[in-house]
Amino acid sequence: MLNRFKTTYRNIPDEALMHEITLRNERAFAELYDRYGARMHRFFYRMLWRDAAKAEDFTQELFLKIIEKPQSFDTGRSFKTWLYTLAGNMCKNEYRRKKPEDLDPTRPGGDISTYYLPDQIDRQLFETSLREAIDLLSEVHKQCFVLRYQEELSVAEIAAVAGCPEGTVKSRLHYALQQVSERMAVFKY
Repeated sequence: MLNRFKTTYRNIPDEALMHEITLRNERAFAELYDRYGARMHRFFYRMLWRDAAKAEDFTQELFLKIIEKPQSFDTGRSFKTWLYTLAGNMCKNEYRRKKPEDLDPTRPGGDISTYYLPDQIDRQLFETSLREAIDLLSEVHKQCFVLRYQEELSVAEIAAVAGCPEGTVKSRLHYALQQVSERMAVFKY
């Protein structure tokens, strides 16, 4: 058990912090939130149609689940994998709640201001095209792509989050990269 009054939590592993959270240690929770709050917001933002308000709500709901039921964490597992699994399941539930006509991944990304310099315009166009290409992926391919290339999880961690073999993750990543690259191609021969 940690000495709650003298311990700095920065060097404590996530799993030990979760144990402290089961003991209602607020400083341990604050440390976990500091480590993962922005990352989870970014994940939800990318997975839930770039809706900042929805990402904020989902981030808060995720951390509320941790506060309310910290004992649901299996200390034999990686905290990071468990956290992304919870977040992924929340996204899946949201996808099920949405009606197909509500999902329009081809919606415009917004106007580019005339105040941008040419290289900023190129970057903005590239990022807009990339976002649109990623949004057109199926849910499972998008999840793998975002977790690997934007959240930088390993293939093994993604397999644990998605609940599938590593070979399936590799296949999904290959397909996602192929689809994104085809959609990003400026010239097709």
